[in-house]
Amino acid sequence: MEANLKEHLKALEESHTGLEVRTSREKLDEILSDQFFEIGSSGYIFDKKECLETGVVLTEMSLHNYEIYPLASNIVLSTYFIVDKTRNRNTLRSSIWKLIDGRWQLYFHQGTITPLELREVLKENK
Repeated sequence: MEANLKEHLKALEESHTGLEVRTSREKLDEILSDQFFEIGSSGYIFDKKECLETGVVLTEMSLHNYEIYPLASNIVLSTYFIVDKTRNRNTLRSSIWKLIDGRWQLYFHQGTITPLELREVLKENK
């Protein structure tokens, strides 16, 4: 089950970082839980209402080293590394996903800018 859950959450995470969801208020509304909040790489805190009303940053990103850490039967922590090709920077990310009303929704997200390069963090190198 955990491998399937990891793939499912990774697909949701990739969709959340992709332009198709980021440009669609409806799709973003579906992924973010009503209690969603984020500590952005900018250091500012955003909630779901702000994300839906002002939009989210539209950049081309690739996701690497995706891992999940189940915290309870309905709560999972995920961590990963993002290469932001548009802004030419990298971030370490973490998300908390909650199973709400039968579907996984993004409850919390944090991004931290890092000087690390992709070649330094790829698991194959460790």
